[in-house]
Amino acid sequence: MSLNFYEDNAEQFAANTLDLDMSAVYERFLAALPEAGRILDAGCGAGRDVAAFLELGYPVEAFDASAKLVAIAHKTSGIDIQHSTFLAFESEQRFAGIWACASLLHVPPAQMSGTLRHLGQFLQPQGVMYVSFKYHDEDHQRDGRHFTNCTEERLAGFLEGTGLVIDTFWISHDQRPGRSDEQWLNALIIAK
Repeated sequence: MSLNFYEDNAEQFAANTLDLDMSAVYERFLAALPEAGRILDAGCGAGRDVAAFLELGYPVEAFDASAKLVAIAHKTSGIDIQHSTFLAFESEQRFAGIWACASLLHVPPAQMSGTLRHLGQFLQPQGVMYVSFKYHDEDHQRDGRHFTNCTEERLAGFLEGTGLVIDTFWISHDQRPGRSDEQWLNALIIAK
């Protein structure tokens, strides 16, 4: 359902997101990583963050479930992007950090813990995962997309039994024009 939206609207999605200033969030995430630690961008969209991390000197791998966004992300970043869903992703690498910016929110609640557990196996010991969700108690549908929303308590529940724990979280406002009233739950999650 959500995937069809991104296949049908990849160019518009890229236009709406490529120029957003994410530097404040990058700083918080990168401060938790070793210098030049390997990053996985899980659900990389149009490749904005892949390109930013590469420019900052970090080795990056990335994947997305939308074939059209994979092609755009490749053009944006200049690296090969894997076409994969969260649960199908495989790598021989282990990562100092996993960046899942506004991507896991399309995973249905019943699959969230399993998805987090699967991604967590690719973290190095004490590795850090950044996640962000729309900050609400209830899920919703919009434009043919499912949104699994989170509060701090709900995210903690999704993490039970995954080997991952919340290190820190914060609330932010949407960066896109006309959406400053929308809030996001951001969290850094640590592999135990």
